Amino acid sequence: MTTCLIHHTRAMNPGVGPVGTSVLVEDGRIAAIDPDVTPPTIERIDGGGRLLTPGLIDIHTHGIERYCFERSADDVRNGLRRLPAYGVTTVLPTLYRVMHREAFPLMRELTAALDTDDGAHAPGFHLEGPFLALPGAGAETRPGDVELLEALFDVTDGRVSAMSISPDTANILPIIERLVERDVKPFITHTHASVEQGELAIEAGACHGTHFYDVFPVPAVTEPGVRPVGVVEAILADDRVSVDFICDGVHVHPMAIRAALAAKGPEKVLLITDSNIGAGLGDGEHDTPWGFPVRVARGDAARTHLPGDPKHGTLAGSALTMNVGIENLRRWLKLPDHDIWAMGSRSVADRMNLTNKGRLETGADADLVLWDDSDDQLSARKTWIAGRLVHDTEATPARTQA
Repeated sequence: MTTCLIHHTRAMNPGVGPVGTSVLVEDGRIAAIDPDVTPPTIERIDGGGRLLTPGLIDIHTHGIERYCFERSADDVRNGLRRLPAYGVTTVLPTLYRVMHREAFPLMRELTAALDTDDGAHAPGFHLEGPFLALPGAGAETRPGDVELLEALFDVTDGRVSAMSISPDTANILPIIERLVERDVKPFITHTHASVEQGELAIEAGACHGTHFYDVFPVPAVTEPGVRPVGVVEAILADDRVSVDFICDGVHVHPMAIRAALAAKGPEKVLLITDSNIGAGLGDGEHDTPWGFPVRVARGDAARTHLPGDPKHGTLAGSALTMNVGIENLRRWLKLPDHDIWAMGSRSVADRMNLTNKGRLETGADADLVLWDDSDDQLSARKTWIAGRLVHDTEATPARTQA
């Protein structure tokens, strides 16, 4: 295993603050911060005074660059290899429209591709559906089916970390209860649920709202002068529930993020990308496995590209990468830097029970990123996963970001 000293850095522990200038890595873990003594023969990496943080964690992403996580095993492997270029060291590849028996052979292949030695760590999938109430850009909408749920666990060898559900889907409570029994996090999304339906889902174990505000329609006004409430308010009011936002400035106004922070604090407000194929590249059109192409453009999201079709131009995920999400939050929020970084690392790890991830502390996994962060432009100069250097700009051609 790699042993090295990364020195002359601005080491920061998310949620805590600056912690030192050097980090000793041994056997894939952080062995010490600012060690008094190191072996004279140890490899020394000069950080050039740059920011050193734990790697970012994206728990909702469908693809990166030219790779879509549910298209093929090769796309999973290649996508995992590319994510460290954006400072991502842990990810839940998110599946959207393959949670049915006809796609089980493909799901087995995707599962086998999760363990890629030279890419981001993928503890499991995030299944966005199929037990959803609203399709969004085309998600499956099925009533709760425990037998199908068990089949999904089986076909993925139990490699499911999170499942998105809707509280207003028929027979959803047994689904939530079974997810909790299997230590799978139930996420709420794609819903126009009432307050009461939201409360029942939370009591059953739903613990998180994903791409919050997006595909959470505002309830209709039924009494003039009375502002309606629904599942959004049920989530904001319950301190057991965290939320995440697509922080691209397109999917949600920054004021919604500030409101959630006021209700919950930075430890329960997370950053995701919900990225689609094309994220991290420049403007362009890309085919998807979902029967429609998407177009990404600088400063915009991913959108369906179906000229003449009523759904042409509708949102279909984002073109965001996690490093740009952190850049945006640093501009939008009046929070200490270490709290903003926690929204993309430590707080995410805590929600997902990834106890050794997202922190720069002795004993934590040596998933680290050395950043170029001049002028608020963040780019990963070097990325390590379990102490192994997997991305280095001196060896990897730079990519144009969307």
